[in-house]
Formats: sequence, structure tokens, C-alpha cells
Amino acid sequence: MFGDGELAYMLGLFHDAGKAGCAWQEGLLRVEGTDNRVGVPHKSAGARMVSAVAGLAAMAISGHHGGMTDQQELTQLRQETDEETDGRFLFAVPEASAARLATWRRLFPNKLSSRDERLLFEMRLRMVFSALVDADHLDTAAHRHGLPGPQVAPPADMSVLAARFADSRARAIQSRRPDEVSELREEVYQAAINAAASKPGIFRLAAPTGLGKTYAQAGFGLEHAARWGKSRVIVAVPFITITEQNAEVYRSMLDTDDETVVLEHHSSVRFTEEGDGQGQQSNHESNRRQRLAAENWDAPFVITTTVQLFESLFGRKPSQIRKVHRLANSMIILDEVQALPHELVVPILSGLRTLTEPPFNATVLLTSATQPEFQALTVWKPSAKRDAVQITPVIPDPQPLFERARRVTYEWRLDPKPTFEQVASEVMTQGQALVVVNTIADARNLYRMLEHTGHVWHLSTRMCAKHRRTVLETVTSRLRDGEPTLLVSTQLVEAGVDLSFPTVWRALAPADSLQQAAGRSNRNGEFPDGGRVIVFDPADGHMPAGYTTACGLTVEHFSQAIAKLDDQQALARYYRALYRDLQLERTSHDKTKWPVGQKIQDNREKLDFRAVADGPLIDAGKSAKRDKREAFRMIREESVPLVIAANESEAQRIDPLLQAVSDGTITARTALRKLQPWTVQLGTQVAQRADVAASIDNVVGDLGRWCGTYNWNADTCQGVGLDEDALETIL
Repeated sequence: MFGDGELAYMLGLFHDAGKAGCAWQEGLLRVEGTDNRVGVPHKSAGARMVSAVAGLAAMAISGHHGGMTDQQELTQLRQETDEETDGRFLFAVPEASAARLATWRRLFPNKLSSRDERLLFEMRLRMVFSALVDADHLDTAAHRHGLPGPQVAPPADMSVLAARFADSRARAIQSRRPDEVSELREEVYQAAINAAASKPGIFRLAAPTGLGKTYAQAGFGLEHAARWGKSRVIVAVPFITITEQNAEVYRSMLDTDDETVVLEHHSSVRFTEEGDGQGQQSNHESNRRQRLAAENWDAPFVITTTVQLFESLFGRKPSQIRKVHRLANSMIILDEVQALPHELVVPILSGLRTLTEPPFNATVLLTSATQPEFQALTVWKPSAKRDAVQITPVIPDPQPLFERARRVTYEWRLDPKPTFEQVASEVMTQGQALVVVNTIADARNLYRMLEHTGHVWHLSTRMCAKHRRTVLETVTSRLRDGEPTLLVSTQLVEAGVDLSFPTVWRALAPADSLQQAAGRSNRNGEFPDGGRVIVFDPADGHMPAGYTTACGLTVEHFSQAIAKLDDQQALARYYRALYRDLQLERTSHDKTKWPVGQKIQDNREKLDFRAVADGPLIDAGKSAKRDKREAFRMIREESVPLVIAANESEAQRIDPLLQAVSDGTITARTALRKLQPWTVQLGTQVAQRADVAASIDNVVGDLGRWCGTYNWNADTCQGVGLDEDALETIL
């Protein structure tokens, strides 16, 4: 799929050459009949023997179990000798000698020159490593299950899937009454279908919130895949809540009783395990195939998170990277693309650019109501050997669409700054209102000011996923029935959550967050007087790290009557100024002062996979400790998973699982999938506080059971969840 078949064959042929050695064979006899590992390294022989032909790609063999490292390790392996192992391997596998003799040229270079070449070959090495470890896993799985060979799904007929999706959508919308919003949604969808015929590359879908991007982007992806022979459609979204919501929609449109098309892959997905006692035995094979597909994305339609996508693309471990070769010749859709972390935008854009070029030939669709100005960054500008990235707009001039779709008016309350008490006082007079603030502490504070009304709900990541979903269901039902409903939330409600309030209050935030919050007001045009969005700068509020620059530029470019937040030209100016002020591409002679994204790019060029994924050495030559702050990590804050039981019924479901993990009868990975609905991720620094740690029972690793107070009323679905601030800190 990306033209390295001969190289992949060589790596596959030689990757286990070290197992021919007497030491490894003797170790195998020692552990026969047990689950113990052989314990004898076998990576060096194959890497050494194939390096004359495979060049730097021999790193794939040296890392096929523990993960790719760097060129230095390969250099050391090449210096080793083991004639006994080499001779035994070539005698046992005569085709290996023939393959080396038949190859008269180097299949992968030993040295890379220009930056563009280094980044291209870095991606090629990631791809061929991915193919190698995936084939290795599939072959092992086939052996363990007594299958005749590796199980790989047959190529999907994307034309059939595109037609099935179009028919499902037509049936889904036929019962809706025609109105202005439905007409706008139809325009967006048809524009996407028409644009899908354009030649592969990078596309941008800019459309207002609430105009059916979920349908439009999938329709584009399937039609484009059918037209241009793409292998699969991969949809990546920034938040698990959106992933779950969209996956449910796509499954209803594409899956049939006889065919599972949609693969949902993220940390919350649970596949039934063999031996669970759930379902009939006939379902076990289907569940096993789904689990395997989740590991290598062997499915025609994948929905995942941007965390899963990009931490796989820039990872180094086999378990992460074995799915990466599936990106070649695929249709990649990045939903809510404005949510990509700014500090990682440079390597992400670099990787996407390479994926869309030969030999990988993927297509990328960027969707958002607040499209970033990525082409302003050097990484997408022309270089000595490459033209500038060409972005094809799905809607050539989206500004008239934004103007026709305006359903809210903005009010700015920045000077004087209101207090939360003043905000609460006014919110209480409004029957239905959403208030979005910037921190968990602010959300709890404001919620408690409104709690006495009896009709206020709360959303934050201090609540487990199950309770957040229950709150959304409760609030949605009350809004539909016209009941008094106030919701206080952190930013997690802003993207992809189908709520519609007459009034939204939004604490000052970056421009894209303000517009996303506005998408929760008058979403379907149901309020004749329009929606109302009040942007306020709370005198006693807080901001996340990194908001200051973006908020300052938001005020400068949009506040009061300067420009509307959906003004596409103003938004482009805002993003150009933001990238300039954040200095995302700053370079100097002193590399220690480079931004994180540039340091990651530098380590990619060096083929230092460990530095990219785990961070560079802090004190090279003296310590093995690495600086994780400079690694490619989509979520920067370290956290620990805590399992919550809000009542006895929930305790009866989760405690046996935790006991099974503790006893070792199931793996922590399996348990975490099953426990995800009752899990809260708590920042490591908070979890290490003396009073907080006293309320955590450690289970295994960093997995803990929360034994402290969890504020939740199952009857009303109200409460703030885990409240570490209610504990008395021990000094």
C-alpha cells in the first residue's frame, strides 16, 4: 500500500533470526509447558544480518518487541558477532540467503540528507515497522487459535458502503419538517458529496455548529474513498463523548445484521472477553475479531480519538504503532480540528502533509466551525523540494453560510468584571441557561451558588462517564419538555454535545471555544427571538495554563463590535497572530529554547524514536531519566485512574472486577475497559496530596479505588462528583 513490500519482506524474513541460536532454543525448552518468557534476547542477529540491505530500517527488527529506539542502538547491534546463530538461521531458512543475494541494491538508506528526506524516511520507517509488528502479532494469534493463517479482513467495497450511508441518511431525515436549518444542513451535505470527487489531498470543511457535520464528513469520506480507491475511512475526534455519540450514529447507518463495518476504538470501548459469560458462544469469534481489529484498525470505517490517532502515529511501541500502516491510502477525517494542542501542531501538520504525499497517498479532511489557519505555518509552506500544501475547501466561500446560519447574538461583559455571585444572581432569573467556565473549581463554586434552586446540574471530568451521560440525558429531556433547567459545565460540553439553550454564559476563553459554546444556544433555531451568548470575564475566575495569550487576542480581534466570531477573515487573522505570539516555530542556535513541537521535529529527523515518544534524556551519559514534558503527548497532565462507586449497587459491579485485577485473574487493561464508565482521571499532583491519597485504595499500578466522598444523587442526577477541595488538607 506504500511501496515498501520488498523491504517489509526482508524484515519479516529476518526479524526472528536470533531464535535460531542455541541459547534461545535451550531457553525455549526450559519454559516449555509454562507461560514464562524465554528470557533470551533475539533482536540483534536479524538486525545485524539484514542491515547491509535494509540500512536504517534494520531498527524495525531491533525494536519489534520492545519498541524502536535510536540509531545508536542499531550501531551497537551491528558491531556484535554470532557466527553460530547466523549459520544455524541461514541453514534453517535457506530463502534468507537467496533473498540477500537477489537484492542488489539497498532498500533503505544508511544516511539521510535534507530535512524533507529525513522526515519522509522517518515516516517510511514507522510504516514498515507497523507492518512488521502487525504481521508478527497476526501470525502469533493464528498459531495460538489454531487457525490456518493470519486473519485479515477482505477489502471493503466502499461504493456499497457509500450508497448504504446515503440511503440511511435519507431515511433518517425524511421525517423532519422542512425549515431553514434543515435546508442549510442539506446544502452542507451536498457540498461535501460534490467535493468528494476532487483529487486526493487535504480538504477543509468550514461550517457553523449544528449544521450536520457528522453526516457531511462521513458522506464525504465514503464517497471520496469509493471514487479514489481508499482502503478505509478513519474519523478522529478530540473527546470521547463525541466519539461515542458519533459511533452510535455511524453504526446505525452502516452496520447490518450480517456485517460489522464501524470500529470504535478508544479507552472507553469494551469488547466482550472470552470467558466473561456474556452472550452466546457463537458471539465469541465476532468479539475476538473486533478486539483484533481495534489493535490494528483492520476495518473499513474506524472512529477513534485524536489522542489515539496521533500518539500511535508518533509512538514507538508495537502495541501503539501496529495500526499506523493502515493510514496509508486511507481517508482521514479530523473532526473539531481546532482542538489540536497548539504546542504539537507543528509535528502533527508535518505528519499529515507526509501522509498525503507519495508513497502514502492518504486524504485528510479538516472539519470545524472555527478553522485554524494552518497554512500560515512554515511546515505547510513551500520548501526547496516541495510545493506549499494546497487545501481544497469543501465550501469555497463559507462566509455567506455562516451569516445565514447565525442564530445567536453576543454580549460582552469584560469591564467591569462581574463576580460569580453577580452571574449566579442573574442566571437564577433565567428559566433555562448554560454556564460554561474554564476550570473544575469554578464550575463547583458556581454550581453551589445555584444549588438551592433545585433545578441546576453540573458537568465536569470529576464525574465518571456514566454519570456525565446521565446528566446529559436528564438535561436534554428537561429542555425538550420546557422545564426550568440550569447547567454549569466545564469546556467538555462545548464540542459535539447536542444541547440547545436559549441563553449561554461563557467565561472568557479563546475565540474557538466561545464559538463552540455558542453552538449550544438556539442550535436548531427553535427560539424565535434567537439565542443569547454572554461572554464574561469573572473577577474571581481562573484560566487554564496557556489561555492568556489566546484570550488577549480574542478580546483584541472580536470583543464588542470589532468583528463577529464567525467572521472567517477575522478568524484567520486571529490564528495568524496566535501562532506568531506563541512562537510555535521559533528556532535559534540554543535548542534548549526551542518550543516543544520543534524539539520533537528535530528528534524525528534524527530517527530518535525514544526521544519523540518518551522525551529526550535530561542528562545524557549520566542518567537514563527522560524529560516527558518534551515528548509527543496529546494530554500533558499526568493522571491516575480512580474507580468510583456512588452507591452499593455500583459497588457490587465494580468491586469484583477490582478484586480480579488484584488477584491477577484478569489484566488491568481488560479491567480498565470494563470499569471505564465508573472511572475518574485525577491529576497526579492532586492524587498525591496527603488528604486525597488517604482516600485512595491502590489496586494495581496506578489504578485506585476512591473511598472518599463522591457527591452524587442518583435520584436527581445532581452533584459535583469527586470533590478534592472538600477534603481537609493535612499540612
